[in-house]
Amino acid sequence: MNDQPVSIERTFNAPIEKVWQAITDKEQMKQWYFDMTNFEAKVGTEFSFDGGDGNKIYKHLCKITELNPEKKLAYSWRYDGYEGISFVSFELFAEENKTRLKLTHSGLETFPHDNPAFAKEDFVAGWTEIIGSKLLHFLEGQ
Repeated sequence: MNDQPVSIERTFNAPIEKVWQAITDKEQMKQWYFDMTNFEAKVGTEFSFDGGDGNKIYKHLCKITELNPEKKLAYSWRYDGYEGISFVSFELFAEENKTRLKLTHSGLETFPHDNPAFAKEDFVAGWTEIIGSKLLHFLEGQ
């Protein structure tokens, strides 16, 4: 069983303040990520959102565990009605006038193995699309 976390890095042609705003502002997140109910960039904030694989919609239950402005945002990620808990972190690194974002999603092995929607490959594909395409377009396509 592969318990290595999913890790994706991208460098955006945008200052760190703009990237931080995109990953912590509920209205901006709605444009490239999900519509996050009750999201507030504060440790302890619990929020949820719906997302799925086209066949089924899953309610995601999350709680912010770490917040270091313009450096790191981390939260727990569970599915309503399913076992397992995982953790997502967004780390930002200023590189001249660009920003390198490192996304890590760990704990995927704790989800039910018999559900293809929880397969590691699906998370890799999903995060690649979200970070490498949607967030990229949101930050650089305006």
